[in-house]
Amino acid sequence: MVDHLESGYYPSIRLRRMRADSFSRALMRESTLRVDDLIQPLFVREGNNKSEPILSMPGIERLSIDRIVRKCRDLQNLGIRSVVLFPVIPQEIKSDDAGQAWNPNGLVQRTISAIKDKVPEIGVMTDVALDPYTANGQDGLVDDSGYVVNDLTVEALIRQSLSHARAGADVVAPSDMMDGRICGIRKALEDEGFFNLRILSYAAKYASSLYGPFRDAVSSASNLGESTKDSYQMDPANSEEALRETALDIKEGADMVMVKPGTPYLDVVWRIREAFGMPTFAYQVSGEYAMLKAASQNGWIDEQSVVLETLLGFKRAGCHGVLTYFAEQAAQWLNP
Repeated sequence: MVDHLESGYYPSIRLRRMRADSFSRALMRESTLRVDDLIQPLFVREGNNKSEPILSMPGIERLSIDRIVRKCRDLQNLGIRSVVLFPVIPQEIKSDDAGQAWNPNGLVQRTISAIKDKVPEIGVMTDVALDPYTANGQDGLVDDSGYVVNDLTVEALIRQSLSHARAGADVVAPSDMMDGRICGIRKALEDEGFFNLRILSYAAKYASSLYGPFRDAVSSASNLGESTKDSYQMDPANSEEALRETALDIKEGADMVMVKPGTPYLDVVWRIREAFGMPTFAYQVSGEYAMLKAASQNGWIDEQSVVLETLLGFKRAGCHGVLTYFAEQAAQWLNP
């Protein structure tokens, strides 16, 4: 007998008993990761039968609409139930007013229609933000001083959301962090009869340094230059503010809320899920993906085990689902 454990509990209580075999570990498993927890982001570009690798995101490509449709069919066959679309807009049609964002014949709008025509069962989410369309790379419209103005941007986001709804989107996901945009979008959707179109709000989107590969992917990095998004995205030091932001978005009509980035902000995910009990999501962003890919390609980690462990961590923190560039790979690993 080990003297320092003579407390009256040991050996009656041995927590390792339930860890001794795989069947008993499974019986007491608190969190599970399933394929239908995963949402695959997709980058769409113009052209026909085109694919273009994204060097900073190995394994991820910019795809033309026809290839996006095929990709959606493949994802659905793996059990993935939803995708989110991000456009790669040619530089020559970017503008100060981001007018292409609500063009009914725009790239995203045509992609939505094509997916819903050929793969109608898959859920199509759309990014609602102006940075792919603005000449300056900001998520909103700017004044003469370069400041992103709130209310004019919200008006543009409403137009963009309505154009996505008319094209057949299932979910619009405002990622801009403007004040009042959920309320404006919700009212506009209701007024046009889109009563069941869901809003996934990027309720707590941080001014993170982990977005670099994404900005390369959508060709907005050069437009943004040395500018920052600190005046509208959240300070990484804050979590109380995330609760206030989320509470407002829920009150304004959000159906789901999201934290972005993911892994460094799991404490925020947990606080939001505990405080509101809402469908809660996180975005494992491009920088997180790139770091894991680089480490695995250098032989420093086992990619499959580390990625699945990371995704399980999102579920343990309270996520109902995860937007991740690993969705397709993870589905292949999880499927028997």
